[in-house]
Amino acid sequence: MAQLLAATTTTTTPPCGGLLTARASASSPGCFLRALPRSRAMASASGADAAAAAVAPPSLLVFSGGTAFNGVVEELKKVTTRVAHVLPVSDDGGSTAEIVRVLGGPAVGDIRSRCLRLSDESTSEALSVRTLLGHRLPLDPSEAKLEWYQIVEGEHALWDGVSQPYRETIRAFLVYFHNEILRRSAEMFCFTNGSIGNFFFAGARIFFQSLDAAIFLFSRVSQIPAESLVLPVISTNDRLTLGCELWDGTIIRGQNEISHPSNGRKEVVNKDCNSCSALPSRIKRVFYMSSEGSNLLHEVFPEANRTVLEQLSKVDCIVYAMGSLFTSVCPSLVLRGIGETIASRSIPKVLLLNGSHDRETTGLPASGFVTAITDSLNRTYGYPDKSLKNLPKDYVNALLVPKGGQIPLDIKNLSSKGIFHVVTVDSIHDGKTGIIFDPHSLIQALTSLISDRRFVEPDLLTENVESLNK
Repeated sequence: MAQLLAATTTTTTPPCGGLLTARASASSPGCFLRALPRSRAMASASGADAAAAAVAPPSLLVFSGGTAFNGVVEELKKVTTRVAHVLPVSDDGGSTAEIVRVLGGPAVGDIRSRCLRLSDESTSEALSVRTLLGHRLPLDPSEAKLEWYQIVEGEHALWDGVSQPYRETIRAFLVYFHNEILRRSAEMFCFTNGSIGNFFFAGARIFFQSLDAAIFLFSRVSQIPAESLVLPVISTNDRLTLGCELWDGTIIRGQNEISHPSNGRKEVVNKDCNSCSALPSRIKRVFYMSSEGSNLLHEVFPEANRTVLEQLSKVDCIVYAMGSLFTSVCPSLVLRGIGETIASRSIPKVLLLNGSHDRETTGLPASGFVTAITDSLNRTYGYPDKSLKNLPKDYVNALLVPKGGQIPLDIKNLSSKGIFHVVTVDSIHDGKTGIIFDPHSLIQALTSLISDRRFVEPDLLTENVESLNK
C-alpha cells in the first residue's frame, strides 16, 4: 500500500459560508423564515470568524450524486464543514420523476438527499425534522395517498417533536405543493414511495420560482452548517434532461434510462449492473438535451452555476466522488468553465474509485474512469469549437482506491497519464453495493492528501506507484 508523506500546512482561507447569508435577502422568504430560530452555526458566526482566521479547517469541493458519497458525509463533518457539495439536477427516476412529470422544473432528489445528510441532529427536535423530511411514503398507492393526507393535514405522528415555528414553516410548503398538484388534477399524481423532503423542496422552489431560494430554505429548516454549501451545478428553474451517446452511435435519453432502466415501472432504484440489461456499447459522452428532444439535434448547452465556479477557484481540494460515473459525476463536468477552472488550480484533485462496476462502467479499468473525467472536462466530443486539450494530470492527480475493489487498477496506464499517486484505503462490504470505502479510513486518507502538497510533483512520488505494484 502506498504511503502518504506527512506534511502539515496552515491555510488562512476564509470560511466559504457567504452564500447562505447572502441568499436571505435575495430570496426574501418572508414570514416563513422569520418564524425560524437562528441555528447555532449562524448564532456563533462572528466568534467563529476570528478563530477561523488563525487556523481554518480544509475546504473541499465534491462532485457527486445523491447516494454513494452520502455514506461518508458524517465522517467528513468531523474534520471540516467547509465543503461545497456540487450535485446534478438531471435525475429523472423515483419520486423525483413523478414531481418533474407533473410539475416540471429541475430534479431535486440528489440535492434533498445531501441536505438531509448535512442536517443537524444534535437535538431531539433536529432529529424529528430530519426524520420528517427523510420519510418516504408506502409503495402501495392507496396507502401512500392516505399517509400523505395525514402528513399534509398535520395529523401524522411524524410531527411529534417538531415545534410550532418549524411545523408551520414545513407544513406551509407541503400544502403549497399539494395545491399545485390539485391544480394539475388531470395528471393524476402518484404518491408511491414519495419523499416528503422532495415534496417540501418542490413546494419551496415553485413558491419562490428559484432553486437557490429553495435550497436556502431547506438549509435553514434542517440547520445545515452555514459554511457547508449544497450547490446545483446548474442554477435553473427549468427541467433538464440528460442524454448519452454510446460508441456505437446509440443515443439514450434520460438519466434513468442510462443507468437503471425500469421499463416504466414505479420501483425502488437498483443500480447494480446485474439488475438490468447491459448497454449495447460503452458510453462515449453525456450531454444535455431539450426536454422533448430525442437525438443530437436537440442538444442544449446550459451555463454552469457561477457559485460553483467561484468555489472551484478557491477551495483547497477537489474531489470526484465514487458513484455513478457518467450520470452522477460527469453531468457536472461537461459544462463550460468547469474544466478551465479545475485545470488552472495547483491543488489535490482526487478521484475516489468505485469498489464495483455498475451498468455504466462495466469493464472499465481505473484509467478508464480517468479518461472519462478528462474527456468530460475537455468536452472532447460534441464541442468541436469549445473543446480543451488539457492532460489527465491537469484534472486528476491522485486516486484513492478501496481495498479489494473490483475495478482493475492498471498502474502503468495511470502513470502514462501522469498520475503517480495511488493510495489503497481500507474498505468494508455492503450487502447492497459490495465493496465500499471504510468512511473513517477514507476521510483520514483524504485529509492526509490535502495536507501533503508535495504529491503534485510526480518525480517525488514515483515510489508510491512502485510500492503498489509489489
